[in-house]
Amino acid sequence: MTATTAAGNAHHARRARTGGPEGGSKLMEHIAGWAFVVVFAMLVTQLGLL
Repeated sequence: MTATTAAGNAHHARRARTGGPEGGSKLMEHIAGWAFVVVFAMLVTQLGLL
């Protein structure tokens, strides 16, 4: 590995994306989160785990 290759790899490592959200609507994220909590709570109660 040359110094140029190492510098190029370091540059790409900083720009690596994880596929996460682009900073969209936080409202939709909160609504989806609470919907998941409610559905999970309904499942737990229906299965008699609580």
